[in-house]
Amino acid sequence: MRTLSEIWDFFQSEILGMAWFNPLVGRTLAKAGIDTGSRMGASLQFFIYDVIKIMVLLGFLIFIISYIQSYFPPERTKKILGRFHGLGANAVAALLGTVTPFCFCSSIPIFMGFTGAGLPLGVTFPFLISSPMVDLGSLVLLMSIFGRKVAFVYVLVDLVVAVAGGTLIEKLNMENEIEEYIRCAGNFDIRQNRMTVKERIDYSVSQVISTAGKVMPYVLVGVGIGAYIHN
Repeated sequence: MRTLSEIWDFFQSEILGMAWFNPLVGRTLAKAGIDTGSRMGASLQFFIYDVIKIMVLLGFLIFIISYIQSYFPPERTKKILGRFHGLGANAVAALLGTVTPFCFCSSIPIFMGFTGAGLPLGVTFPFLISSPMVDLGSLVLLMSIFGRKVAFVYVLVDLVVAVAGGTLIEKLNMENEIEEYIRCAGNFDIRQNRMTVKERIDYSVSQVISTAGKVMPYVLVGVGIGAYIHN
């Protein structure tokens, strides 16, 4: 059991969270003469680390989703993904957000990937709400400090808020409020079944470049504010 916990912790921090990259940024700034122990230096380290981490995650998700979608006509993709509706789908999405180790900054790119893939807002919003509220690491810490009952109530409230929020967004029919370049990211009018592997890769790369370029200003502003608050 301890071994599995250690493997999960490694995957959570080093693979998904790219924790190994943060000290690298710190050493690079130190060589440049910047004191990362100071408030300004620590904020700069946080900013560089988080921006790169988010953009890498965003690029990876968009590439994978775009490559998979190159095998499916848009109509077929929407038909398959459109089956996810109701409280059951919302609850599954909320649970998925609970077990993922992402903060709000990292949850947004994943939310964009889900939305661009055609998933309804009633499914994507519960994930977006629950993901930054709790993860397995904080749940273990919460249990160790306040006990199992408090931890259970916290997770239960998290799931209720996430499912209720997703249901409300779905009932309000707010799909048109999502930026068009996100909603239509997977809509392309070509003969998918005749594409070569190279063409699929080229298409996926173009989607990464296009979407990342449009999202970058918002990521910079958001992480900049987060870096200021962080220190």
